[in-house]
Amino acid sequence: MRRLLLTLPLLCVPLLAAGQTLSGDQASNMAWLQQQQALSQTGQPAQGSLLVQSQSTSTASAQAQGNAGLSLNPLSGGTVNASSLQYSITPNVTAQAGVTQRSWVNQPRIIGSEVGATYNAGRYSLGVSVAQDQVPNTTALPRVLPGAVTGVNGLQDFDSSTQVNANGRFAFNNNSGVLLGASMGRIRLLPGNLMGLTTLDQKALSFGIDHGPISGSIIGRTMQPEPGIGLPGAYTADRRWNSIDLGVTWRLPWQGSLSFGAQNLWSSGNNTNTPVGPPEPDQSRTPYVQYHQDL
Repeated sequence: MRRLLLTLPLLCVPLLAAGQTLSGDQASNMAWLQQQQALSQTGQPAQGSLLVQSQSTSTASAQAQGNAGLSLNPLSGGTVNASSLQYSITPNVTAQAGVTQRSWVNQPRIIGSEVGATYNAGRYSLGVSVAQDQVPNTTALPRVLPGAVTGVNGLQDFDSSTQVNANGRFAFNNNSGVLLGASMGRIRLLPGNLMGLTTLDQKALSFGIDHGPISGSIIGRTMQPEPGIGLPGAYTADRRWNSIDLGVTWRLPWQGSLSFGAQNLWSSGNNTNTPVGPPEPDQSRTPYVQYHQDL
């Protein structure tokens, strides 16, 4: 009987340890739930927490989401893989950094990086960032379809670009809102290109609307040669190329997306180049319908 009484406390030790472990798991789960609630309510992680996200989409869908930085031909059939990291500094301010890869089956990829910060005040948010894109290989982006240029902004000799971006969103409710964006940057071309230019200045404005799984945007862009830079006989700083893109994306319940729209719905440039003078950026109107499925 005495041995049994001495053994009972020892048998209870695992149960006490299990109770302590359960209590620690509950605290951890509560912290995780609080972070998820803050993310769903404000769209940003809880203060002092880190959020890592990864996304894969098509080039057409990326354009329809209102990315005013660069314009890629939607018929190229490329994919956009993006990874981002967000850190909540205060309840309203979040710092973020991201890496993006635009890739094709048989063409040089474009690598992009972006750092910035976002202020979120509930119904409206405002963000600023600095982004850079470049082609790791110093070769011109080739054509994959007749008349379809996969170069950036219709430029066949794109090398790299740097831009400053600003974007804002005003939410009507938890399901819909209006987006505004602006971008100002510089595009660098490969040496020895036929346009006879080394640098182009670019400005862009975007307006978008999202409602549940449907989002759409209209983007206006303008490019012009950098003043004082260019070869004799090349374009002067007075020359401008303007264009407007329109795109809509419908995110489907089975992790798919359907995008349709038109690149260069309106443009001030020529659709075809002439034998006289240097070639112009390709600004031909390109309607598209594209389906993307995440696996």
